Amino acid sequence: MRSFTRELTLNVPKRRAIVSVHHEVENMVRESGIREGLCLVNAMHITASVFINDDESGLHHDYEVWLEKLAPHEPVSQYHHNGAEDNADAHMKRQVMGREVVVAVTDGKLHLGPWERIFYYEFDGRRRKRLLVKMIGE
Repeated sequence: MRSFTRELTLNVPKRRAIVSVHHEVENMVRESGIREGLCLVNAMHITASVFINDDESGLHHDYEVWLEKLAPHEPVSQYHHNGAEDNADAHMKRQVMGREVVVAVTDGKLHLGPWERIFYYEFDGRRRKRLLVKMIGE
């Protein structure tokens, strides 16, 4: 059994954005040399998420609208968490979208459905953030 670990640093200039990390993860799978195993992709910040879905701008817009209805950013005074920061909504959005994804690696490739892609979703950006990619397998 082998393991492979890399961190990807992202700098999202806006407060919120969906960033495709799919190709970077595919490249890491090739670099790892792992042919059969599992790949974990994990947001290392409590105000960001990793998810798998379609790479379609309308869907991404719908996520923004839906999440803002569930946990609106403003007024920030509605949240007890807010004090020095104004990111309570970001914590809640992350809880809904999830922390990480695990994908099977089969024959040296991510084993995904035809339209599935891996995304990083930033809810409180404007600074450097890290993403963990960890694989185990043979």
